[in-house]
Amino acid sequence: MELSGLAEFLARGGPALWVIAGLSVLTLALVLWKLVQLTGLGAWSHGGSLPAVEAWCRGAPGAQAQAAAARGVRARLAQAAMAALGRFGPDAAREETHRVARAELAALRSGLRPLELIATIAPLVGLLGTVLGMIEAFQALQDSGARADPSVLAGGIWEALLTTAAGMAVAIPAAAALTWFESVADAVQTDLEDIATRIFLHAPESA
Repeated sequence: MELSGLAEFLARGGPALWVIAGLSVLTLALVLWKLVQLTGLGAWSHGGSLPAVEAWCRGAPGAQAQAAAARGVRARLAQAAMAALGRFGPDAAREETHRVARAELAALRSGLRPLELIATIAPLVGLLGTVLGMIEAFQALQDSGARADPSVLAGGIWEALLTTAAGMAVAIPAAAALTWFESVADAVQTDLEDIATRIFLHAPESA
C-alpha cells in the first residue's frame, strides 16, 4: 500500500484509527525489544547451569567457577547462590539468593505492562471510533431528510467499523505476545526455584 493510500485509509477511520496505528507500531517495537532483551538475558539458555548445579550436588570442586563461566539467567542465579553460601550463613545466603532472583525476574517481566495496556485499550479505542463514526453517519442521514441515500449511510457505517476491526487486529497479537512472554518468565521462575532448592539442599556443612 502506497503512502497516499495508507493516509487515505487512516483518514477514513478518523482520529481513532490514527491512535490505533500508533499503538500497532508501539506493539511491534515492544515485541521486538522484548525478544532481544530475553535473548540477551539468556531466558532460553539452559545448558550452562545444569552441569554446574549437578557438580555442586556431587560436591565436585569448581562448580561455582563453572556456573560463573556459563551464560544465562539460570547460571547467574546458580553462581549467586553458591557465592552467597560461601560468604554468609544459610539464612542470609537464602535472602541474598531471593534478592538476586527477584531482580532477574523483574528484568524478565519488564515491558509487559505496556503490552497489557495496549491489549486492553486498543479494542476500546476502536469501539469509540466506531461509535463516533456511527453518530456522524446518522447525523448526516438526519440532515439529508427526505433525500436520504441509504448508500451514503452504509458507506459511513462501513468506515466507522474500520476502527473496531483495526483495534482487534492490534489487541489480538499484543495479547498473544503478552501471554507468551509471561509463560517464558514463569518457566524461568520455576527453573530458578528448582536450582536454588538443589543448591541449598546440597550446601557444604561448613556453609
